[in-house]
Amino acid sequence: MAEAQKRLSHTTHKRRQRFHPKRDVRPAVLAKANRLVIWVAAFIGLSFLAIVILQEVLG
Repeated sequence: MAEAQKRLSHTTHKRRQRFHPKRDVRPAVLAKANRLVIWVAAFIGLSFLAIVILQEVLG
């Protein structure tokens, strides 16, 4: 019984996915996309704050 549990737990472990150059997106491309997403989110957040502040000042 203990051997069956050992085998089962060994097969259910999720193995770390290796980078496959022909199939996967390159890590550098992912890092660049992540930076772009963060930049756009920051720009939207700052724009929202600027609009709120302008409405408070003018209204």
